[in-house]
Amino acid sequence: MSRQLRTPRFDPRAGFHMEGKDSGPSVPQGLLKAARSSGQLNLAGRNLGEVPQCVWRINVDIPEEANQNLSFSSTERWWEQTDLTKLIISSNKLQSLSDDLRLLPALTVLDIHDNQLTSLPSAIRELDNLQKLNISHNKLKMLPEEITSLKNLKALHLQHNELTCIPEGFEHLSSLEDLDLSNNRLATVPAGFALLSSLLRLNLSSNQLKSLPAEISRMKRLKHLDCDSNLLETVPPDVGSMESLELLYLRRNKLRVLPEFPSSRQLKELYLGENQIEMLRAEHLQHLQAILVLDLRGNKLRSVPEEMALLQSLERLDLSNNDISSLPCSLGNLHLKFLALEGNPLRTIRREIIAKGTQEVLKYLRSKIKDDGTSQSDSVPKTAMTLPSESRVNVHAIVTLKLLDYSDKQATLIPDDIFDATKSNIITSVNFSKNQLCEIPKRITELKEMVSDVNLSFNKLSFVSQELCLLQKLTFLDLRNNFLSSLPEEMSSLTKLQTINLSFNRFKVLPTVLYHIPTLEAVLISNNQVGSVDPQKMKLMENLSTLDLQNNDLLQIPPELGNCVQLRTLLLDGNPFRVPRAAILMKGTAAVLEYLRDRIPA
Repeated sequence: MSRQLRTPRFDPRAGFHMEGKDSGPSVPQGLLKAARSSGQLNLAGRNLGEVPQCVWRINVDIPEEANQNLSFSSTERWWEQTDLTKLIISSNKLQSLSDDLRLLPALTVLDIHDNQLTSLPSAIRELDNLQKLNISHNKLKMLPEEITSLKNLKALHLQHNELTCIPEGFEHLSSLEDLDLSNNRLATVPAGFALLSSLLRLNLSSNQLKSLPAEISRMKRLKHLDCDSNLLETVPPDVGSMESLELLYLRRNKLRVLPEFPSSRQLKELYLGENQIEMLRAEHLQHLQAILVLDLRGNKLRSVPEEMALLQSLERLDLSNNDISSLPCSLGNLHLKFLALEGNPLRTIRREIIAKGTQEVLKYLRSKIKDDGTSQSDSVPKTAMTLPSESRVNVHAIVTLKLLDYSDKQATLIPDDIFDATKSNIITSVNFSKNQLCEIPKRITELKEMVSDVNLSFNKLSFVSQELCLLQKLTFLDLRNNFLSSLPEEMSSLTKLQTINLSFNRFKVLPTVLYHIPTLEAVLISNNQVGSVDPQKMKLMENLSTLDLQNNDLLQIPPELGNCVQLRTLLLDGNPFRVPRAAILMKGTAAVLEYLRDRIPA
């Protein structure tokens, strides 16, 4: 907005040159000049112990250049230039803010996270235009009531402080859409929160909550509710009636029973890991028709109900570290991309089948559905009419499971009679894992019109040949535990590939070709030597929901990776970077991405 020339009552340069130890460090004149033009000022990471007066008065004082240059071009007419709308002073050493904050009434964004603030000035109420306020990672023990006057505030980030209570009148923040109160010391949530009618995202994780108010169910627009790492023993039954809820995090609490979700037909991700849940019943599951992710790890479940198979949208199911001794065979009919079963006393599925991964377990369960007593059919009996070579071909798997299996033979090549045995049968899956293959069998191209799942893990492959690139219906490719350090660009022709497992190889960078396969949903490349990723290219991978980069050589995580909002699972443990800290990683993917976004330079 334009400003008329004011007659100053004091030296117009006062507050611009901050000389003398009481005035604190100065701000480069060029930075202030640019801020008057852009309306944005970034002073992050400048070791500031206080905010220089010239920052508060940037909209008030006549700039120094006005006294040095009396002829102004159209771009330098300082009296016509923009008021400050965005101020970032994060990652400094600020212990307090001045009431002069009121001199910046046009601010829409104020970012003061990662300082040492113990309080906020009451003048904050005068920032009528403020839409985003980030005060996370400070030392606030309480909030001023004046904060409830910010009627236009849409995002309020208060995580990682020392708050024990919420001020009265918080419900007056009627425009608030995103509220993060995680990692504080809250023991209760005010019932008045229910009046935050615009709220879409509420993070209450890592507090000391023993209960949630029943009124929370009135938040009809709420999509994301995170209550991880509290002391919750129950969840109000009415939570199941929150019709817009899409993500619900309840991990690391003391829950013994699962709530029902009669109205949560939009619920896509439900995280209940590390509680004390002992039983799943049909009524817990019957309404979860949109569920994609169900995390039940680390509970006390002894069985899984048959009704689990009704969750036809389910993609990720974590049942690890429970007391489950058997699984319903009907689980094999689910279209799972990830099934975790480790740490259960399972008696009905051999450990080596579980070790082969999700698809092998599902195939095994499906085979049990067809005939629970088919073990005698797993190999063709040798008779006078049987060719000797056919005795090592699993014809049952070919005919019933559409699987060509020649795994765990320590073979250096796949015999021709294995391919010959397919004859006119449809083959959708190939398993040549746990052999000594140095190259991909050329005859695999005979299956290019039908095969969708190929497992070549635990071999000695040092390169991927052109044959594999011809399998244009391929959706799942397992190449883990080989000697690969690169992938051919021709793999971009795999236009239906959804999951690729490259763990335990020798990659030093994420293979470039992966960025050019837009259908990829999961890239697993843990336990390599990857030193960098390209966040700009990764952002274009719109379907990528899982990225496993654990145990690599990443010295830093580019902040721009935070823009890859399509990621639901980002695994970074076991890398030598210092930030994000382990505490951030433990909070999960959403928290990591937010942390990275907060560190993108303005």
